[in-house]
Amino acid sequence: MPAEPAIVVSDVTHRYGERVAVDQLSLTINEGEIFVFLGPNGSGKTTLFRLLSTLIPMQAGEVTVLGHKLHGETSVVRSRIGVVFQAASLDKKLTVAENLAHQGRLYGLRPPALGERSEALLATLGLTDRRNELVETLSGGMRRRVELAKGMLHEPDLLLLDEPSTGLDPGARFDLWDYLQTLKSQGVTIVLTTHMLEEAEKADRIAIMDQGKLAALDTPAALQASVGGDSITIQTDRPDILSQGIRDRFQCEPTLLDGTVRLEQPDGHQWISRLVEAFPEEIQAITLGRPTLEDVFIARTGHRYWNGEE
Repeated sequence: MPAEPAIVVSDVTHRYGERVAVDQLSLTINEGEIFVFLGPNGSGKTTLFRLLSTLIPMQAGEVTVLGHKLHGETSVVRSRIGVVFQAASLDKKLTVAENLAHQGRLYGLRPPALGERSEALLATLGLTDRRNELVETLSGGMRRRVELAKGMLHEPDLLLLDEPSTGLDPGARFDLWDYLQTLKSQGVTIVLTTHMLEEAEKADRIAIMDQGKLAALDTPAALQASVGGDSITIQTDRPDILSQGIRDRFQCEPTLLDGTVRLEQPDGHQWISRLVEAFPEEIQAITLGRPTLEDVFIARTGHRYWNGEE
């Protein structure tokens, strides 16, 4: 049986004055999957997160979350989603347990259910021995765990996370994703934003955003396979001349990218010797790599991933 949609986004556009942050976006996120919005700063993913988490109102288009329209059924949507913000939302002067207690009361939880859920989450996230410690004494990774506990306290069906790995060391990132996989196995739909390419590869599906538009949407493996071959990058003093020479000699279409010449070819290792033999005076350095998500981004947008921040 195909999964039911957890989120349906239809022709959503959002502007800040004259600037279009999200541009006629349409996509579907299935129940029970880990879905990532990947893009550099300024790509529109944070605006979309704010829309999905009901922080800003809809301007144009329609979004359905867990069967409820975002515009008109906001209170129902809020009761069924958990949100973990990029910026910390903990009270540093309260203990871990006190932060959870206040969060639970906001959602109408009362003893004994509040205490039972709090203790269960503290145990799951390895925080039981920190329950009475002030948040300001915790490491960044520990604070992120408390944020996750807050977001899951009312047992939401959908968890939204904005750049959840920001400020975490590699070990804390591993723990975060281990917990997200546990939530997925329990049927929770997880949607997160990230600018980290290596983090996005852990998702079930990725939506690559660029300047408010959807540049690509598929599984990580399918996106990488869509590039069409190995990535060959050539450093040269005269990229225009080398590019034209490759075009004339091999009848293929290289691209110019930040002063380098780039090719995508099957069996890329066989092309290294051909290129060096054909253009020994033009090639300063040449590298070969398997397709990555950055290669996908370049292929779909025509510019490097981090250049999108501008």
